Amino acid sequence: MIARASKLFLPTLRDDPADAEAVNHRLLVRGGFVRQVTGGVWTFLPLGWRVHRKIEQIIREEMDGIGSQEMLMPVLTPAELWRASGRYSIPELFKLTDRKSAEYVLPMTHEETVTLHAREIRSYRDMPQLLYHMSVKERDEPRPRAGLIRLREFIMKDSYSFDRDAAGLDAAFELNRGAYHRIFDRVGLNVFAVEAESGMMGGSESVDFLAQASSGENTLVTCENDDYAADLEVARSVPRPPDFPAALEAPDEVETPGVRTCEALAEFLGIDLAATSKAMPVARPDGTIVLGLLRGDDRLEEAKMLSALGSDYRPATDEEILRAFGAEGGSLGPVGFEGEIVADELLREGQFVAGANSTGRHLRGVEHGRDYRASFADLRQAREGDRCPKCGGALRFSTAIEVGHIFKLGTRFSVPLDATFVDEDGTEKPIVMGSYGIGLARTMAAVVEQRNDEHGIVWPMSIAPYHVHVVVLKGAEEIGEQAAAALDAAGLEVLLDERDLRPGEKFADADLIGIPFRVTAGKKSLEDGAVDVRDRATGAERRVNVAELGENLTDG
Repeated sequence: MIARASKLFLPTLRDDPADAEAVNHRLLVRGGFVRQVTGGVWTFLPLGWRVHRKIEQIIREEMDGIGSQEMLMPVLTPAELWRASGRYSIPELFKLTDRKSAEYVLPMTHEETVTLHAREIRSYRDMPQLLYHMSVKERDEPRPRAGLIRLREFIMKDSYSFDRDAAGLDAAFELNRGAYHRIFDRVGLNVFAVEAESGMMGGSESVDFLAQASSGENTLVTCENDDYAADLEVARSVPRPPDFPAALEAPDEVETPGVRTCEALAEFLGIDLAATSKAMPVARPDGTIVLGLLRGDDRLEEAKMLSALGSDYRPATDEEILRAFGAEGGSLGPVGFEGEIVADELLREGQFVAGANSTGRHLRGVEHGRDYRASFADLRQAREGDRCPKCGGALRFSTAIEVGHIFKLGTRFSVPLDATFVDEDGTEKPIVMGSYGIGLARTMAAVVEQRNDEHGIVWPMSIAPYHVHVVVLKGAEEIGEQAAAALDAAGLEVLLDERDLRPGEKFADADLIGIPFRVTAGKKSLEDGAVDVRDRATGAERRVNVAELGENLTDG
């Protein structure tokens, strides 16, 4: 096909948008791919929609390739389904009522709806099943930002697996994991598949697909030896060991007036900060106080605490702290506390300085097992300077965009929504589910973040809006038309720029838009019947006869 630039709605800009910080925001707006309607809500202009549809088609081909069946579920969803699943209280959920006061949700994902349909799976013989759709999602995002990365309205591919047991779920999970790697490879993205936190989705396991990018909102943790990768929320790491003071036979209480932080405590006592312990009292939804314990030099990773508690939580109030511990914050510790204690794994061994549960006083030589009892979990946030838990190599931290996430839901939704089947032994059991999502706009943004230079976007052939950009200079209109026709005959998609503009303007637009090949027809073409072919990614140029143009480009 040949598209003529003079007929296209292609509003390119010379300057960056005033509010743009992310690379994808700057280049997609300047290149005429997208326009913002309001915060987090964007229109895909013709050029941008071509890219979006090509990403969609690659996803469709790979989903079909693993036997998943395409469907379409509605955006308008009864609130009762979300109440049944326990997710109606999610703050980011858009909620509305109709003229009869019936309540609805505009979903950010479709687990509730698809589980409703899964009720029609009656027997183990009807499984496994794989279903997917690509539809508009809504999210009441409080801080939309970074162009297409954090949106309030977006199109997502979400797919779902339905199996009779965990073994079936494992097989479906691996099928989708493989498909995701092929999808991201085909769209030109370098991604890391990492262990991740399941968050509001729940379930037993999830894998995040992260694309390194300066505008990302996730932190990717990788080992210098390439044998470990994880999202920061679940990353495990090995810090330096503490420099402990001499061991004590029993805790020794000391006065620490005005000392309220571990840093101040370490300085006051002249000890290593890593030899202190940090008290983090939190409250479960029912108000029960739980004491979280960390090494004094560590920070709590909230997602890990959520996983350790198995329920939501919030920081305890000053009043709750005083009632539970008999002391103010800054002097809290595990000794004598009769409630639940969840301690970080690093506190299993050694003696630490901890609060004495008496304002302005601390205890030296506090040791787990002898002085208090706790359950243990990895609660700390990995940080610069830590070592790899697998090989001891140095860990690297980089920003990344989450472009896909796959979950082993298990029976998280089938039990509350009553999606059951009759197994081979005649018993009724809940369907075992998996959920698999890809954000199409995020994927597009991530490609731009990874593939650009100082002049503009550098699209891969697979999702470029057109394959070849033919730039026609004044006087070479006829040979430019011939070049476009030859490329079209070879099956390539052509953008023919025959606008009455200066050469510099046309070349600047070509670099900004980032189509893989630029073909220039100029005065010299009238003499030798050839055109200049420039590879956008490498900058390499060659002179090619028009008669051989189609064959030359399709051969790479």
